[in-house]
Amino acid sequence: MKHKELIAKMTLEEKASLMSGKDFWQSQEIEHLGINSIFFADGPHGIRRQAVAADKLGLNLGNPATCFPTAATVANSWNAELGEKVGEYLGEEAIAQEVNVLLGPGVNMKRNPLCGRNFEYFSEDPYLAGKMAASYIRGIQSYGISACVKHFAVNNQEKRRMSIDAIVDERTLRELYLTAFEIAVKEGKTKAVMSSYNKLNGTYTNENMHIMQAILRGEWEYDGTVITDWGGSNDRVSGLLAGNELEMPTTAGETDQEIVQAIRDGKLEEVVLDECVDRLLELIFTTESAYKKPHAKFNVERHHRVSQKVAEESIVLLKNEGNILPLKYGKKVAVVGDFAKDARYQGAGSSLVNPTILDHTLDCFQESGIDSIGFEPGFERYGKRNTEKIQKACELAKQADVTLLYIGLDEVTEAEGLDRQSMKIPDNQIELLHALHEVNPNMIAILSCGSAVEMPWIHKVRGLVHGYLGGQAGARAILRVLSGDVNPSGKLAESYPFRYEDTPSYHHFPGEEASVEYREGLFIGYRYYDTAKVDVLFPFGFGLSYTTFAYAIIDVTENLVSFDLTNTGQVAGMEVAQLYVGCQSSHIFRPKKELKGFKKVFINAGETKRVTIPFDDKTFRYFNVKTNQWEVEEADYIIMVGASSADIRLQDSLYVKGTIAPLPYDKEKLPSYFSGMIKKVHVDEFEQLLGRNVPQSIWNRGKPLGYTDTIEQCQYAKGLFGRLLFRFVTFSYWTLKKIGKRSTANLIMMSIYYQPLRGMARMTGGIINMPMLDGIIMMINGRFFKGVGHVLSERRKMKKATTK
Repeated sequence: MKHKELIAKMTLEEKASLMSGKDFWQSQEIEHLGINSIFFADGPHGIRRQAVAADKLGLNLGNPATCFPTAATVANSWNAELGEKVGEYLGEEAIAQEVNVLLGPGVNMKRNPLCGRNFEYFSEDPYLAGKMAASYIRGIQSYGISACVKHFAVNNQEKRRMSIDAIVDERTLRELYLTAFEIAVKEGKTKAVMSSYNKLNGTYTNENMHIMQAILRGEWEYDGTVITDWGGSNDRVSGLLAGNELEMPTTAGETDQEIVQAIRDGKLEEVVLDECVDRLLELIFTTESAYKKPHAKFNVERHHRVSQKVAEESIVLLKNEGNILPLKYGKKVAVVGDFAKDARYQGAGSSLVNPTILDHTLDCFQESGIDSIGFEPGFERYGKRNTEKIQKACELAKQADVTLLYIGLDEVTEAEGLDRQSMKIPDNQIELLHALHEVNPNMIAILSCGSAVEMPWIHKVRGLVHGYLGGQAGARAILRVLSGDVNPSGKLAESYPFRYEDTPSYHHFPGEEASVEYREGLFIGYRYYDTAKVDVLFPFGFGLSYTTFAYAIIDVTENLVSFDLTNTGQVAGMEVAQLYVGCQSSHIFRPKKELKGFKKVFINAGETKRVTIPFDDKTFRYFNVKTNQWEVEEADYIIMVGASSADIRLQDSLYVKGTIAPLPYDKEKLPSYFSGMIKKVHVDEFEQLLGRNVPQSIWNRGKPLGYTDTIEQCQYAKGLFGRLLFRFVTFSYWTLKKIGKRSTANLIMMSIYYQPLRGMARMTGGIINMPMLDGIIMMINGRFFKGVGHVLSERRKMKKATTK
């Protein structure tokens, strides 16, 4: 232990006190030992240090900070160096706001396009997500503070995220859902990891010895701090045994007493607590040291310009029929769409940033050189039909050479705590698009949203520019692409299916009541579409440019692949060359191809560059469930280099000597997985893959409710109080949504409706303790008067204890 002498000076109670927060955003302090509080702030793409009520939980307005493009956006740049630059600027701003731990980046896989938090995550591919996350972490931590990679692990939906049990087979867990974390830990060297809310194969992740101890601490040799997601602690002692040091937010000392009592009762060895304290002290002292160096306020204008540069490199050109883009000089342009007036530039929830500057499209036209003849909103932002607005937009479009149509998803559709209901753009926007096409077919759509959407209307637009969520300077960045000042170089970090029904997890998202079964196994995103030969609208890695690139002369050795890349067009540009590998053996099921490397290269018109992409420890490996370790299958491998997962330009083969491990599967018992046709896997076959029976996925409606049951489940409560509580919450949600308070309504769903009952104690900062919660649960379960008496009695005890 690094701080053994200091820990020896602490009482048992002092050590236990460090294991939970001082309030909602700070760790505990022990002044007489020189141990200070450190501050945590949300910050995947900008610092959200709350300006008011900083000691309270909530989504209050943060201090002004640069709102960089979201992770889903920056992933489209495929530029790890750019990600590191974003991290550096985030680190600089964290220092300026005296933040010790920045809660990000998020690396959960985009298992399903409807996950409400996909805008905060990088990709459907773990290699790309891991490399981008590691670059962010290096940048953030270059300033001495800590990043906190999240949410560990298998948190791929928002619905029931605090109670859902993710049922995943071991190989899929390792290869898909843990690999990005592995890269973040080993290459990014993150100082902190945030555990997720959900259960994994029956156990809450922060208590899960398999992923927390055997894998994170054991295999990956992680010696940093693990922090619960806010309110994500279930059994405090079990969490501590698993190595989850810090519980956030505060529980006003209640769980500290649980730790002390567990040690006195022999349920927890004090040495385990000492080791947890030691790791937390290391986080406190190392991040405090960042403030010993002189630091000043950050340069707001400079950071804004960097945000613009990041957005420019992350914009994806998806369609350019007849080279309608870049816009020709002198073309008269009609600007239509509410998002042109008020930019859609970030998601909603804990990552909400209060921008220092905010560019809107209408304010940036003069400098862009684009000749705008006027603007019409065309549609109501939150989906209400408005015929008059459509008519006005059409009248304007008739007078223009080209219509720029700004469409997308609104702020409360993509939000933490809720999943999207469909992959569709709102009907009122599509109605506008059809009407505009009738009067002026020269239409360019500018799309603003943080995840994949269906586009059955795409044949009616000649150009399509996807800005994703480009941060505070995203609007200006898009205009620079439209005008040709910037040659677009972004490529999709996720696949775009034609229809939601085509997605591999369609039948198993968001799962039933108690659990979600990952029956698709390894086959998410392009891994499924390519293997099962399912056509998509836009494949993983796709993106157009204003120039063209040619690939030639591939050379494969046992350590790397190299090839020539030539800019065959008329303008300079950047190309993302992608390395995919496919195993030729049929003994172990695999996707047809998997991303194993990439490189973004700037090339002048007419220039040729030799590009090299090295192999690494992940290039040929697979996880063998019989040996319980990573193995390499001896086989021929196809080495593919391309412009997207569906556009392979060069390929060669390489024989790779394996580790000679026993075959892990009986091929006859897993026909769906060996064929890749996993849309309708029967439960029996899934259980063969799991190696065990799947748990019951429906709540047991007859049992009394307990700590881990949710407000949602109170609809089945035995007691009238419980059912009324459920109805009150649902009525409040319905009322707020009806009167237009959609953000507040979403907050109710996120922080109350899906909240386990234990959250009443874990998230109220000591206002309600666990004995009082016992009384509330009595009321819910039909013993109303006994429960009321218990609550009042425990409340008196708590008040008496605090006045001593």
